[in-house]
Amino acid sequence: MQLPQQKSDGGHLFPAVLCPNQQSDVRIFIEELKHHKAWLEDVVLKHSGAILLRGFPVETASDFNAVVEAFGYEELAYVGASASRTNVLGRVYTANESPPDQKIPFHHEMAHVRAFPSKLFFFCEEEPKRGGETPIVLSHVVYQRIKDRFPEFVERLEEHGVVYTRVMGAGFDRLSPVGRGWQLTFSTEDKSTAEERAAQLGMKLEWMQDGVKVVAGPMEAIRVDKTRGRKVWFNSVLSRFTSWKDFHNDPQKTVLFGDGMPLPPDIVYDCLKILDEECVTIPWQKGDILLLDNLAVLHARQSFEPPRRILVSLCK
Repeated sequence: MQLPQQKSDGGHLFPAVLCPNQQSDVRIFIEELKHHKAWLEDVVLKHSGAILLRGFPVETASDFNAVVEAFGYEELAYVGASASRTNVLGRVYTANESPPDQKIPFHHEMAHVRAFPSKLFFFCEEEPKRGGETPIVLSHVVYQRIKDRFPEFVERLEEHGVVYTRVMGAGFDRLSPVGRGWQLTFSTEDKSTAEERAAQLGMKLEWMQDGVKVVAGPMEAIRVDKTRGRKVWFNSVLSRFTSWKDFHNDPQKTVLFGDGMPLPPDIVYDCLKILDEECVTIPWQKGDILLLDNLAVLHARQSFEPPRRILVSLCK
């Protein structure tokens, strides 16, 4: 199946869109996924890291959980990430629960920690009334375009990496896409345990009177996608410079070059335009499943008019 929103990359359409040849029930579909796993992984590789499965008999969170398990990837524990989401069942979580009027900027999932997921599964349990798309963009294309336009900026990122900081309160700020307090972020009420878990993720905690300052890095800002043999833009630089409603953090101070120098805001804002120019935005339909290679593809979220229920599962 071909959709008007798809883009060509290296002779293949991004993302790949697969639809059933005939109707079946969810049990047969799950068995087919298991049988064709190697072929599906090859499609993900050739189509630069994204498959949209549309029209298959997947209706519930339980069905979606079975789909994820059919691929056989190990689950990634959601520790160290501050996005607002809730476990639904098994390996299935709600996607970011920030208010529907807010956009969520392009990012690689958990790019600010050492143990980031390799694969992401999204499922549309209830399609939006309006908006709410999950735009995706190829990370190697973003890297090349930014490098061509701002070579010195990219050179500094490659040389020094980046340092991320964020002040987390104790509570849950539902107005922010990154509003989980430190207890939820590190799945503990104990400060010592939080420090241990943070250290495993490459983070340091600096306790404050009403919360904690989390420092991660220096981290690589440009990585090598060894499977495809190319460099990718793998960082949270651009997402930190958006107008998220995060009252604890100044966007221009939450990410710095690895040597402690600030990033140039004018260049960063120009880079944000590049992502918008290169992205693919396909409206959700109920039952859609989107599989992303997290190293190869950035994703975002458009604002929307409820109802909308997108579920997610993270894999090592």
